[in-house]
Amino acid sequence: MTSQRRWAGVFVTILGLGCAAPAPPPATDDPGGTMAAGVPPIPDGPLGASIRRGLAILSATHDSLPAQVGNALNCTSCHLDQGRRPDAMPWIGVYSRFPQYRGREARVATIEDRINGCLLRSMNGSRLPADDDRMRDMVAYMAYLSIGVAPGDTTIGRGVPKPSITSGDTVHGAAIWQQECARCHGTNGEGTAAAPPTWGPDSYNIGAGMARLRTAAGFIRHNMPFDRPGTLSDQDAAAVAAYLVSRPRPDFPGKEHDWPNGDAPPDAAYPTLPSPR
Repeated sequence: MTSQRRWAGVFVTILGLGCAAPAPPPATDDPGGTMAAGVPPIPDGPLGASIRRGLAILSATHDSLPAQVGNALNCTSCHLDQGRRPDAMPWIGVYSRFPQYRGREARVATIEDRINGCLLRSMNGSRLPADDDRMRDMVAYMAYLSIGVAPGDTTIGRGVPKPSITSGDTVHGAAIWQQECARCHGTNGEGTAAAPPTWGPDSYNIGAGMARLRTAAGFIRHNMPFDRPGTLSDQDAAAVAAYLVSRPRPDFPGKEHDWPNGDAPPDAAYPTLPSPR
């Protein structure tokens, strides 16, 4: 059986499982510098409609899921170019990597669990039932972007490259922020019409991955400033990240129970309590 046929079968299964939002840009437009040039056009019919709805929800999450989103962010605030940009936590191939073991929760998670983790942490909100039609639509879009990626395959540009640096100069980072970042994200990280808030009550909470220095530094190094990505050095990106993660943001109740096996990464933004043996 060809890879194309195998994934066609997957999509039929997704459709069988089952928000109005502004129509997204034509799905056949592949933003420059992205990973998904080989992904076929979105199909017609009910499956294609589900995929397009999923993209619309992921692109306008704050408006599409008002009961689940507690800040001013959308999923594509971090997963850039409709989740297609390499080194910006792309969704290319992500469907093929679930179920997977997650050390932060110390259990095997489904892709629906992972989306809900983002809603709880990055969106500072609440869970969406796994059988909700809107969840199925988001999963359908991610599965569409994973056509041709078999379980176990490695995709170039997966995740975000994390530097080995685990600290940065916050004073230097604050200066770079005002020079390079404030014009889009605001002097106090409050966000503007051009870019989302990066700290404060309308941003992601401390339990989000972006609240970790290495994750933030890698994302900044490869994707910011938005109009000149890649122009900051590793040290400058780490300095901006150190300043960013030092800023106030919403709490995440229960965060101390993350990584219960005692394997928290060195840049975890808060102390954790290993489970008693």
